[in-house]
Amino acid sequence: MLLSQTFALLLGTASVASAKWIVPGARWLDTDGKIFNAHAGGLCVDEETGRFYWFGEYKIQGQVEGGGISVYSSDDLATWESHGLALEPVEGHEYVSSHNRIQRPKVIYSKETGKYHMWWHVDDSKYSMLLQGLATADNIAGPYIFQDAIAPLGNWSQDFGAFTDYKSGESYALYSNGDRVEGRDVYVSKFNSNLTDVEEVTFRFNKYDFEAPTILQTEKSYFALMSHKTGYRPNNVVGMRADKLEGPWSQPFFVSPAYTRTFSTQSSFSWRIKGSKKTTYLYMADQWDMLSLWESRNVWLPIDINERDGSLRVIWHDIYDLDVQTGEWYPIKGKTYTSKRAKLAGDAFLQEASFGSHNVIATDTDDMGFGDQPYGQPDRINGTWQLRRISSVVLNDDTDHVHTLYQKDTHKGIILSTPLQLPLKEGRNKITIGGLYNGFDYKGADLDKIVVYPPEPKNRKRGWF
Repeated sequence: MLLSQTFALLLGTASVASAKWIVPGARWLDTDGKIFNAHAGGLCVDEETGRFYWFGEYKIQGQVEGGGISVYSSDDLATWESHGLALEPVEGHEYVSSHNRIQRPKVIYSKETGKYHMWWHVDDSKYSMLLQGLATADNIAGPYIFQDAIAPLGNWSQDFGAFTDYKSGESYALYSNGDRVEGRDVYVSKFNSNLTDVEEVTFRFNKYDFEAPTILQTEKSYFALMSHKTGYRPNNVVGMRADKLEGPWSQPFFVSPAYTRTFSTQSSFSWRIKGSKKTTYLYMADQWDMLSLWESRNVWLPIDINERDGSLRVIWHDIYDLDVQTGEWYPIKGKTYTSKRAKLAGDAFLQEASFGSHNVIATDTDDMGFGDQPYGQPDRINGTWQLRRISSVVLNDDTDHVHTLYQKDTHKGIILSTPLQLPLKEGRNKITIGGLYNGFDYKGADLDKIVVYPPEPKNRKRGWF
């Protein structure tokens, strides 16, 4: 597809503010200008400084498993400083070598031991271990030293999560127990007082066959969020509500608009910000790229909770401003240019689409989008469906600098956005979009519109592209 669009840049006004912009699904950069590389992770707060620390799987091309656990710190959840690897793989180790699965880390502070305890899913390449790993550190950033690998209460443990009740102070392990017929449950199990093992099952989601569990707590309710099992393909994450962790829990319900597959994400963690003006809840997820896992992105979005009807909704915004001190957030406004105004070339054409702006989209194929077949299979088995396409983006005919736009496949009739930072000039700009090779062909994804957002104030160190 080749699509050319000329538009005027909407300039923003630079100002000093304590809030920071978050761009879900973008390539986030740390304060050194390097890629924010921490997947399927979790958040912990330094007991002394109150600073946020995010731990996640470290993935690079050629080493998407067993790379260790990376750690970043921030005062605002938007500007991230890298501290390297909190847990490094140890060659030849039975549980934490580069040949192991070191997945879904969560860190909790133990008041009894005075140490930070890191828990994660331990496994081999065949997923035959199904254990929980424990490593500890004196300092929150590490280094973490391996202590043990356990089968919780003699059970299997696969996707791992952790939750601390802010009222009781007690912490819980959340874990699915594998794909075998004897498993397929999700457990909420209470840790012992020093966080070195689980001591009892609080609740068992019997044969729910979910994974990627996380729990958030409000003044009145507990909400459990989990995904279905479709590997690295996205699906519709569900939520369940209860008055207490012991249940009873509600029937599962979608947490985002149907068929968006939770904006092509999988749940990983959730966080409660008790601000001076507002309490805000965040859904913290992964937007996996199954064909190149090191290109997977972080998606953090605000959550809207209605205690009166027990509902929870994850809200999509392309860009939003978050103030962790007050708890307030608001979306950034942009200017829209629809595909109807585009100049077309090559195989590109405008196709009628009732869900598109002006009832059309720009496309060069009618084979994008898969339905709700088992295991996330495409509509036409062995057809030309693909998980994602890669578009080339050229700004103002500067072909020496080609930007790449990784566009996820969506359910047919669903429009999702993909962010890309471009060095636009003031005044008129021209964007040319084509297709790059994604392992199958050179077609770009369908295009409904381009939304141009103002630049973030220059005094901020936060980066994304």
